[in-house]
Amino acid sequence: MTTSTGLSSPPALPSFFSYQQDQLTLEGVSLGQLAQEHGTPLFVYSQAAMLDALGAYQRGLAGRHHLICYAMKANSSLAILNTLVQAGCGLDIVSGGELERALAVGVEPGKIIFSGVGKTRAEMRQALKVGIGCFNVESRAELDVLDEVAREMGVRAPVSVRVNPNVDAQTHPYISTGLKGNKFGIAHEDVVSTYRHAAQCQGLRVVGIDCHIGSQITQTGPYLDAMDRVLDLVESIEAAGVRIEHIDFGGGLGIDYQGDNPPQADALWSALLQRLDARGFGDRKICIEPGRSLVGNAGVCLTEVLYLKPGEQKNFLIVDAAMNDLPRPAMYQAFHRIVPVTARRSEAPTTWDVVGPVCESGDWIGRDRALAVQSGDLLAVLSAGAYCMSMASNYNTRGRAAEVLVNGDKAHLIRARESTADQTRLERLP
Repeated sequence: MTTSTGLSSPPALPSFFSYQQDQLTLEGVSLGQLAQEHGTPLFVYSQAAMLDALGAYQRGLAGRHHLICYAMKANSSLAILNTLVQAGCGLDIVSGGELERALAVGVEPGKIIFSGVGKTRAEMRQALKVGIGCFNVESRAELDVLDEVAREMGVRAPVSVRVNPNVDAQTHPYISTGLKGNKFGIAHEDVVSTYRHAAQCQGLRVVGIDCHIGSQITQTGPYLDAMDRVLDLVESIEAAGVRIEHIDFGGGLGIDYQGDNPPQADALWSALLQRLDARGFGDRKICIEPGRSLVGNAGVCLTEVLYLKPGEQKNFLIVDAAMNDLPRPAMYQAFHRIVPVTARRSEAPTTWDVVGPVCESGDWIGRDRALAVQSGDLLAVLSAGAYCMSMASNYNTRGRAAEVLVNGDKAHLIRARESTADQTRLERLP
C-alpha cells in the first residue's frame, strides 16, 4: 500500500499500536520515549490489548457455566497476572513456582488448574495444601502418586484426566501436543480404563476431562475434531459409571504473526458451543486455558540498532536484543514482524537479516527484512507478549530485559532490568 506521496505506508499493526507523526505508539504512549527512559532491550505491554482479547472469550462464553484460566506459562509477569485475575480469570499453572506467583496476585485457589506431565510430590502437596480447583493428570503413574500423596494428607485431590485425542492441530511440531507421538496426555484407547481406576482411588475425586491439542492453532477444524472425540469419551466414561462435571478444552488459539488469520475467540466458541449443544452436553461446565491469544499481540520488544554489516550474500543488521530475550525464532523458526520505531519514509529500504550479539549462529530475530535504518535507530519486534520474557535466559551473562505495562496514557515499570549482581547473587566460590 502506498500513500498519495508515493511512499510506502507503515504495515498493518496489532490493535492499540499506531504511528503518530511517524513515531510508533502504544495506547498513545511513545515507545521511543519509553526506550529512552528505560533502555533496551525493553518489553512493553498494553493492558487494553489484553483485556480486549479476554473480552472476546468472555463474550463467546456468556451465559454458560465456565471458567477461563489464563495459561500463565505464556507470560508470568505479576502485573500481567494481576490484570487478568482482576478481570475475572483463573490461572492455569505448570509448576510450583507458578503456583506461588498465582497466589501472590490473589487468585482464588479454587480457580487454579495444575497442568503438566511431571508434577513432583512436593508440588502436589503444595497445591493440595492451598486447595486448588483441579489437577490435569497426564499419566496413570501420576494418578497413583497423586492418590498416595492425597491420602497421606487426609484429603481428596480433584482430578481431570488429560486425554490425547490423536488430532493434528496443523501447527509447528514442537508445539503440537495432541498426537500419539507427543508426550502429553493419555491415549484415547486407554482413557475409560484410566477413569475407572481413578474412581476407585480413595485419594482422588474425578471432576472433569481435559484436552489440549497444541498451540498457535489458526483453524476451527482441529478444535471441532477434538471436541467430537472428547465427547465420545465422555459418553463412554459416564456409561462406565463415572460422572464428568466439567469439560476442559485447553487453549492453543493462534494470533496473527505473519498474515495468519485465526478465528476470533467469540466466533470459535460460537461454533464449538453449537457442536456441544448438538451433542447434548450444553449444560456442562466449560473450562478453557488460553495463553498466547490473550497476551501475544499485547506485547512488543524494543531494541536498538548497534551496527550495519553489509555483505556479498547477506546484509546483517545487528541489534542489542538477542535469542536470550526473544527465543522463539531460534527455537521454532518463528516469525515476528519488525518495524521501525521512527519511520524513515523518505529513505529506500534495504533487505537485512536482523541478528543479535549472542555468540550463536541461531541468534537471529528476523530474516530478509526490508528496513530503512541507521545505527542508533530503534526497532520494535511485534507480537512479543507471549513465550518471550517467560522463556528468557541469562545466556552470555546477559541480564533479562526490563518490562513496562501501559494503561491509557500511563506507563508503569513492572520489572527492573536484571543486573549481573542479580545473576550472581546465589553463586558461591568454594
